[in-house]
Amino acid sequence: MAYYLGIDSSTQSLKGLVIDPSAGRIVGDANVNFKADLPQYNCPDGVLANADPLVKHADPLMWLAALDLMLARLQKSGVAMERVAAIGGDGQQHGSVYLNDTFSNALAELRRAALLPEQLKGTLARSTSPIWMDSSTSAECRELDGQFGARLQTDTGSPAIERFTGAQIRKFAKTEPERYAQTARIHLVSSFLCSVLIGEDAPIDSGDGAGMNLLNLKTGTWDADIAAFTAPGLLAKLPKVANGVAGTLHPYFEKYGLRAGIPVAVWTGDNPASLVGTGAWGAGVAVVSLGTSDTFFAALDTFRTDPEGCGHVFGNPAGGCMSLACFKNGSLARDRVRKEAGVEWAFFDKTAFEMTSAGNGGGLALPWFEAEITPPVLTPGLRANFDFGAATPEVRVRAAVEGQALALRRHAQWIGAFKQIRVTGGASKSPGIRQTLADVFQARVESIAVADSAALGGAMLAAHADGVPLEQMTAAFSPVTAVCEPRPEHAAVYDSLLPVIGELEKAMPKG
Repeated sequence: MAYYLGIDSSTQSLKGLVIDPSAGRIVGDANVNFKADLPQYNCPDGVLANADPLVKHADPLMWLAALDLMLARLQKSGVAMERVAAIGGDGQQHGSVYLNDTFSNALAELRRAALLPEQLKGTLARSTSPIWMDSSTSAECRELDGQFGARLQTDTGSPAIERFTGAQIRKFAKTEPERYAQTARIHLVSSFLCSVLIGEDAPIDSGDGAGMNLLNLKTGTWDADIAAFTAPGLLAKLPKVANGVAGTLHPYFEKYGLRAGIPVAVWTGDNPASLVGTGAWGAGVAVVSLGTSDTFFAALDTFRTDPEGCGHVFGNPAGGCMSLACFKNGSLARDRVRKEAGVEWAFFDKTAFEMTSAGNGGGLALPWFEAEITPPVLTPGLRANFDFGAATPEVRVRAAVEGQALALRRHAQWIGAFKQIRVTGGASKSPGIRQTLADVFQARVESIAVADSAALGGAMLAAHADGVPLEQMTAAFSPVTAVCEPRPEHAAVYDSLLPVIGELEKAMPKG
């Protein structure tokens, strides 16, 4: 029977996952870690070094190299690549790629004898790509908000946000007008890689496009007035907005055993893809993704926006809209707390919680080692309401994990109250974190079989574009494998700590 390939281009790696919906099984997978496998691009953790801590860019050629390498590894693993009937995928949201007028011809003329970075290097109008971690566009955000006010949020789903693509484009056009003028096409990470697969310009979908402050969610098209203010001639530089099938696979990829001409679904953002992969694409179930960033998202029953302006509304690949709150300081922050406490992951994930009690005696911490985006705070540094550095390792671990969980709850209240939360991402394997989330939210926390929910979502969207119902695949690929029930006796403890987190967010950082 037919196989379907999903590709997830995330911050630190690129993954491929092959599913067989008829058998309800995962056929194979392959992963490329940017730090370990592509050190020549100097992007450890997926980010280029920069003297300005607010500037976070990556090398887009690295994503191309990762695509080549992942497909080669997938083929070598023994997956019957010729059985792949369609391809879907996703990219880290908000990241942008700037191409010159040679891009279209270079795509059409891709040669199997050479690798992608070598053939497409000359098509870049800008050698680096700002990614979602970038916080260097505060001035441009103020300009956008000043021009459009509340309409920006009510029509695009979000107020002006530093990492969003619109502000990034505006900064580029202001600071490097000559290179902006040389830019013929601006793609997101998702549509850039989808374009490479089909050998022509791919559309941007409403899920990823809504993370730009340029897409009017009420009309489903680019907002001409916002685009015109953002940068000169911007509308002509943007791909069209569409869902469904982007095109067919370019013959270049026959070198990896794939069949040219198979459908390639329009790619989406990593969070919308995870919404599908976790089986939460219908209303009623929330998802907490514990990755490089932590995110809380869910399908929306009705369109609404965050009154505090921190959360976002994106298109739902399954139809309608989805909500999202994103926190920059996720797994990398937890890893730093772990290292500074001098403990192994087994201690961090389990032992620390057995040695401490819920609420941690009132001691909370927000490990904001990077400038935070929910709420927007540009001054990094750990916030704590006790002497964090002098505390025992187990107290530090619980303080950070509970602080992050309470922040998730505080900034997800506008989305709704949920009694069922699904967890995904690398840190979802931690029993201590899962139980903390269950107790803080007083909700049933469910683990699912596949940790790579974004890649799975991409594969499911590929199959869905080929006629396979999402309901069938959700039942097969997103079953619940473990459950953490909330402990009602801890509800009052966390209710009392919720306002403490609000005060801690306003505190000055500690060393």
